[in-house]
Amino acid sequence: MVRLFSFLLFMVLAAHASAQGNELVFAVTEGVTYQATPKEIRDKFTPLAEIMGKAVGRRARVVLVPAYNDLRAGLAKQEYDVAFVHPAHVSMAEIKSGKYRAIAWTTGFTEYTVSLMVPKDTAVKTLDDLNGHTLVTPDPDSITAVMVRAIFRGQKLTASSGRDTSPTTVRVITTRYQDAVPFYIENGFANVGATAANAVVKAWTDKGGKVLYRSRAVPIKQFIVSTRVSPEDQQKLRDALLTLRDNKAGRDALDAVGYKGFVAPNPEVESSTIAWLGL
Repeated sequence: MVRLFSFLLFMVLAAHASAQGNELVFAVTEGVTYQATPKEIRDKFTPLAEIMGKAVGRRARVVLVPAYNDLRAGLAKQEYDVAFVHPAHVSMAEIKSGKYRAIAWTTGFTEYTVSLMVPKDTAVKTLDDLNGHTLVTPDPDSITAVMVRAIFRGQKLTASSGRDTSPTTVRVITTRYQDAVPFYIENGFANVGATAANAVVKAWTDKGGKVLYRSRAVPIKQFIVSTRVSPEDQQKLRDALLTLRDNKAGRDALDAVGYKGFVAPNPEVESSTIAWLGL
């Protein structure tokens, strides 16, 4: 009797462990420079997770990973089968490492650019004029700030921090959110503001402000899949994401997440972006 009970207990535990191991772990990391509650994010992505899980015959579990360093740690260990990652520098670093590959890009976010905004009466007319001035960016680990550093490398500009206002460097300060950038310019804390939010740029130019420079484009909001996932399941996940518009469940999931759809990644753009960002 004891042996029978032990055997049955072992079988129950084994079945539970098998079910746990059969989960499709789906990580979601939105940007650090936008505001949304965990519940809002989870509610948005749950229908999409269910579709991906169904595509590979596994129960999907959504894992919210707000902090980029936590995401990096999880991706490094390949703890996530698939991940939706807003910051391109995080996802593409893992793609370069060979631990993940891109399976879909978000429609409308494949050409994300940074605009350097200045007042209409500014003395800063070119990028070379930035030396000796102060530039404000969103969070230093945001894709916007990373793109600003790529612009600096390309233009051979040197950034400084703190109170350094050397005429041969650009003093860089940071704020948390994209929509706070204009405040710094308007109140004299910075001469130039970097943002990738189109709404912020439009509001700025509508009031007479100017855009000094617009960067090259990079794709953000990418779906990446662990290379530990079988090639067959990788393709099923890719197909599920790229064909959401073809069925009602997919369209409903897109409505919930708030995106128009997803497109196939471009390998050439991916490799050039990795190089430009200095990953």
